[in-house]
Amino acid sequence: MASALDKRLPLGLAGKKFLRKAFPDHWSFLLGEIALYSLLVLVLTGTFLSLFFHPDMTERPYTGSYAPLRGVPVSEAFASVLHISFDIRGGLMLRQMHHWAALVFVAAIGVHLLRIFLTGAFRRPREVNWTIGVTLFGLALLEGFCGYSLPDDLLSGTGLRTAQGIMLSIPVVGTYFQFFVFGGQFPGHEIIPRLYVFHILILPGLLLALVGVHLAFVVYHKHTQWAKPRHTNRNVIGKPLVPQYTTKSVGLFFVLTGVLALMSALMQINPIWDFGPYRADQVSIDAQPDWYVGFLEGALRLMPAAETNVAGHTFVWDVFLPGVVLPTALFLILYAYPFFERWVTGPAPEQHLCDRPRNQPTRTALGVTALSAYAVLLLAGGQDVLSYVFHVPFELLTYTLRAALFVVPFVVYHTTKRACLGLQAGDRRRLLEGRNTAKVRRTDSGGYVRERTLLSAEEAYRILVRDEPRPRVHGTEAWRFWHRHRVRNALSRWYFAKRVELPTTEWQRERIEVARAGPAQAEDSGES
Repeated sequence: MASALDKRLPLGLAGKKFLRKAFPDHWSFLLGEIALYSLLVLVLTGTFLSLFFHPDMTERPYTGSYAPLRGVPVSEAFASVLHISFDIRGGLMLRQMHHWAALVFVAAIGVHLLRIFLTGAFRRPREVNWTIGVTLFGLALLEGFCGYSLPDDLLSGTGLRTAQGIMLSIPVVGTYFQFFVFGGQFPGHEIIPRLYVFHILILPGLLLALVGVHLAFVVYHKHTQWAKPRHTNRNVIGKPLVPQYTTKSVGLFFVLTGVLALMSALMQINPIWDFGPYRADQVSIDAQPDWYVGFLEGALRLMPAAETNVAGHTFVWDVFLPGVVLPTALFLILYAYPFFERWVTGPAPEQHLCDRPRNQPTRTALGVTALSAYAVLLLAGGQDVLSYVFHVPFELLTYTLRAALFVVPFVVYHTTKRACLGLQAGDRRRLLEGRNTAKVRRTDSGGYVRERTLLSAEEAYRILVRDEPRPRVHGTEAWRFWHRHRVRNALSRWYFAKRVELPTTEWQRERIEVARAGPAQAEDSGES
């Protein structure tokens, strides 16, 4: 069969080239695969759940197996989820597995994006793939929210009410937009069927299509890799796809599936029978969404009340700014960042070697600062629970978190930047003095010192081969009456001025330049 197909289709050459693709052998490159395999688990478990779920908001008295709710008016959607949980063999475990896989899926994409950001793997020629990854992250958030809202329980209904309030806060068009989404006044009878279509058809289709494009770009551009001897900016050294990497990757899939199954069997999540069906007149502030939108909940809780009336239109700033402006700004910054860094860096060759985060202190500090702000907002999303558990006055906790939202990122930024420079200084000291050994030597004066040994060639290479962009000075020559690019050069100085210079010989500098030269530079110099 293979021979017959190969005679009719160009499978042999393309297949042989693809199957021998090199994959770098480092654990950080498996983060994207965790996201991919979580998506596969979601598709498999979601297919099973879709056979029994009824996306209908028609109410009827509950007559199922869960005795405490018998006779209570519930929607068909809520009743079908209870039916899956209590009457379908394995239904509760698969439902919880689906929910845990969704949380792991979003987390894996987020950590994968963070790894790419901190190592500079978004740089030329991978800017487009970065934008695809950010789009996948946004679609994953939306997909998770749609699935979270389907059971029509009190917790998910409160989340939908919050989403409706955010829509209404959009000036001028908010009311029309809310009517379009909900099909009339909240909650209506259309929202669950519409979310169901998005959750099982539209969003999964977009996710799978973009994952395919994302993987195609990875194959086309090749993987990035860490600096090691023989690893340069022009090659990729690693295990071939078949059989070594495929074996490890398939093993990762089974391990991930087993962990998700174990979590589903032992750790309860989203017990909707405890929450009860959604009622518009029943709501509690003690309602936290899944972690990936917890920052949005925290921002809404921390924002002081503020409204403005202009020409008959009400601008509800305490909902519009945290609910619409904040997430929009977040994704715009994520989309624009690779192009911003390239703008302040100036012309540069293709980058296929990963940065150690310590070697780009400003970028690393910005990433950790964003994480600290997210952590504060996530805490604020559960401020009532924290107040209750730790017996802290609610108002005091709110004002403390408002202050922390500005103070903590400022402190974290400067601390992280200083830590990166300190780690660079440690690298310099190891290059000059070597590393400590387990042997102790007695000195002539009677004291004891630990013996040191020179670094291995691999460790020295890892430290020395680093990207070292210099602050831009273009357009600031003394003879110019008007200095061009002043803002761009100032940002470049802020970004690249602080670094610890490493001790290198002339021969080492030449070898570093050869290792970091891009493919085009190598071709111009005649190097193969």
